[in-house]
Amino acid sequence: MENSFLKEFKQREYFNQCTNSDELEQLMNKKKIRAYIGFDCTSQSLHVGSLLQIMCLRMLQKHGHQPIVLLGGGTTRIGDPSGKEETRKILSEKEIEKNIKNIKKIFNVFLNTKNTKTKPIFVNNYKWLGKLNYIKFLREIGKHFTINKMLSFDSVKLRLDREQSLSYMEFNYMILQAYDFLELNKTKNCLVQIGGSDQWGNIINGVELIKRHSNKQVFGLTTPLITLASGTKMGKTEKGAVWLEKNLLSPYDYWQFWRNTDDRDVLKFLKMFTDLEIEKIDEIENKNINNLKIILANEATTMLHGNAAAKKAEETAKNTFDEKSIGDDLPSVKINKEEIKKGINIVDLVISSNLLKSKSEVRRAINNRGIKVNNETIENDKENISINNFNNENYLKLSHGKKNHIIIKMA
Repeated sequence: MENSFLKEFKQREYFNQCTNSDELEQLMNKKKIRAYIGFDCTSQSLHVGSLLQIMCLRMLQKHGHQPIVLLGGGTTRIGDPSGKEETRKILSEKEIEKNIKNIKKIFNVFLNTKNTKTKPIFVNNYKWLGKLNYIKFLREIGKHFTINKMLSFDSVKLRLDREQSLSYMEFNYMILQAYDFLELNKTKNCLVQIGGSDQWGNIINGVELIKRHSNKQVFGLTTPLITLASGTKMGKTEKGAVWLEKNLLSPYDYWQFWRNTDDRDVLKFLKMFTDLEIEKIDEIENKNINNLKIILANEATTMLHGNAAAKKAEETAKNTFDEKSIGDDLPSVKINKEEIKKGINIVDLVISSNLLKSKSEVRRAINNRGIKVNNETIENDKENISINNFNNENYLKLSHGKKNHIIIKMA
């Protein structure tokens, strides 16, 4: 009988590889299990590039299984070479601990923490990695790894093929990740590790280590790496990363990220990044593509910011684009009133608002009729913005193209 978790995992296009899918299916039909995903804490927030893994944790809960969230306080100190062209910047212990606290809050938004049977178990691998005795570790764990095999994994092979340096510290990362799985199997009865397809080699190492060390069978399951139809990387935009930390990105900007999804990715993203049932998605797949994008944006934003924020973002977008008015949920910046009274050159104003990064970009945009103030096209890069451009509420709308808008407020 097909397992409900694995069936939906495949329907939502999460499935890439599994070490032994038939036996994992039998196991998950017999009992509820624990599975883990690891997240290194290299910044104060995760971005949407990590969202697929978070959705996997949500799905585990949905089907009655218990997720383990490993926050890599230990491995963040080392750096995973997978997919990297250079050594990761080493953070201080204080920075790492601060990042862990911030990132844990994000999981508490996305995951159900009320159900005692499925609420996430949070672990920090520094708890055991920080106590390792090097000689003992080499004797008990290191003996199970061969240099020949370690050199064959993509995370190592690609760096060496490109003649890019790979430190001994990074080379050890795959052993530490395998040891994490062993530790979680022993202390938390964790039977599955889930990760992106670039983690396949590291995950296999953990499965094999547990087999050799403890003679137990565990499983590895990977998701595909998401490549957008446009060819750009998931989670990166012209403005930078699409953060999951609420204070780093407004609900409106988050909503707009999903609303601006490439037509070719919309159905895939409805499956991957919303809780809509597959049957519902099949029902609506022939709807107008713009309506589908709004559904995607509302569902994704509700998950992070709540339904009220999603509806407000939709209304702001409708006002901004359809009725050419000023939406009250647009991102904003404040500029001193005295500075405005003197007059600010439009080029400097656009730079100050972070709509564009360089003066040459702004001038090109103005020449292409792409910069607007209160929906009026700016014709000349010598134009000054004064207090007369502000409405009675002391703000104006600055726009670049059709999709990028910001409110300038007088402070």
